[in-house]
Amino acid sequence: MRLRTFTASSMSEAMALVRGELGPDAIIVSADSADGVTSVVAAIETEEMPPMQGDAFTDAIHVALVNHGVLPRLSERLVMAAAGLGADSGVRALAAALDGLLRFQPVATGRIALVGPPGAGKSLACAKLATRAVLAGERVRVVTTDTVRPGATEQLAALTRILGLDLLVASSPEELRRIVGADDDHELVLIDTAGVNPYDDAERGEIADLVAAAAAEPVLVLPAGGDVYDTVELARAFAAIGCRRLLPTRIDIACRLGSLVSAADAADLAFAELGVSASVANGLKRATPVALARLLLPDPPDEAEPALESERVAS
Repeated sequence: MRLRTFTASSMSEAMALVRGELGPDAIIVSADSADGVTSVVAAIETEEMPPMQGDAFTDAIHVALVNHGVLPRLSERLVMAAAGLGADSGVRALAAALDGLLRFQPVATGRIALVGPPGAGKSLACAKLATRAVLAGERVRVVTTDTVRPGATEQLAALTRILGLDLLVASSPEELRRIVGADDDHELVLIDTAGVNPYDDAERGEIADLVAAAAAEPVLVLPAGGDVYDTVELARAFAAIGCRRLLPTRIDIACRLGSLVSAADAADLAFAELGVSASVANGLKRATPVALARLLLPDPPDEAEPALESERVAS
């Protein structure tokens, strides 16, 4: 089976292109219309169909991206970027494409405010980041501003006690400013916040005030497995209030990661970390092009496995 993506100004024009090039037996795999452009992914099973430009791994990458629900236009850009690289594996080819089109910026030191919608997994992500820092011998402080949700403070406090850390609690922007204090380039300050609706002016203003008071970078926490269009709109809404990085959660219980990849592209968010399990000690994976490519293309047939997740992939 071969996959092709067709773009046009309307669905009828895109379908005409599909029928004209692939014939009446073409199968429509997915369709997407946004900003006046329609993209249709179509497939056909025939030995007479001319092969797509690219290397031996291009089809596998295209199929994987479609199966994950990556928006068609982004899927086509990634496939085109991966084609012709001469990579020795599909993972390396896809990683190079991801490296060229998306951004990756893991969490290190500084002030990080984890923000996102209710139930996204911000508190657990905060505990995971704190655990990794403590195990690495790094300096870290954990602050929560989630004083409304029942049990939120107690849950995070129980996790920080195991690490030998005191959970600091700020109930207002002014208190948060006092707790955070002066800048320290060698310390990681993690700020857990309450879930907010980014479409609500009041809630959006509250989170903006907290971020400003702490002089922190807001990092968006979003769960995997959501509807691709809803996830894209959420990402854009949080990007509008200052988010520049994305920390996905629940990757281990999601079958499709296209919503996250599409959201990162649409909102220009860098992948910060990858939440790959519920384990506090081992639940985060450094976000790299190879790590994400392995998640999108987990079982490539007859390929040499890339050796290091941390390496940058030349595109």
